[in-house]
Amino acid sequence: MKNWARNNKGFLAFLVLFGVFRTAVADWNPIPSASMHPNLLEGDVVLVNRLAFDLKVPLTNVVLAHLGEPQRGDIVTFRSPRDNTLLIKRVVALPGDVVEMRNERLYINGKGADYRVVEHSLDSVGGTAMRALQLAETWGDKAARGPRHIQIMPDVLAPRTFGPVTVPRGEYLMLGDNRDNSADSRVIGLVPRKLLVGRAERVLVSADYQGNWMPRTERFGMSLYHPD
Repeated sequence: MKNWARNNKGFLAFLVLFGVFRTAVADWNPIPSASMHPNLLEGDVVLVNRLAFDLKVPLTNVVLAHLGEPQRGDIVTFRSPRDNTLLIKRVVALPGDVVEMRNERLYINGKGADYRVVEHSLDSVGGTAMRALQLAETWGDKAARGPRHIQIMPDVLAPRTFGPVTVPRGEYLMLGDNRDNSADSRVIGLVPRKLLVGRAERVLVSADYQGNWMPRTERFGMSLYHPD
């Protein structure tokens, strides 16, 4: 074993540095579900900036320093407070915000979001094609990343009304962009800052793994924050 390690020390050093990079600097995560339609698709692989919020000891979750604060509209990866599963959702409400949803419309600090119809389409839920409506959602907040597309599915049973909820200090409310097909803060609860992993920045590569596995080259390098 010692001889093997000595003969392969370059490879072992590479593995250690690779692990440090992925756990402390940047990571890439595949999208496994439809919860972020229409912006993220199954088969996308997203680049995650792990230095967006915290500097952590490599290979651990020990925080050395806070480097930044999440903004409304950020797409973030985090560990579920329910079962520690790695999830990706959008930050909708920050500490101190009062947030509620009334029949699918979001209200933050008493101000309702504005919506514009973008497209009528179909999407699959449990293998069944169902009506989907894509909307441009604007929160009217200069601090938020501005307009984003969301999707609602009128025929799906989903929690379309909640709150008002005041977000406590150090916690965040997350929603999937596919509002009626997402196990987000309406299911798992608010997300403590310590469970945040990083901010998703762009799609690195994409392939239609549910179909013919053809690469979706038009999505390669696509920014997740672009004007409407």
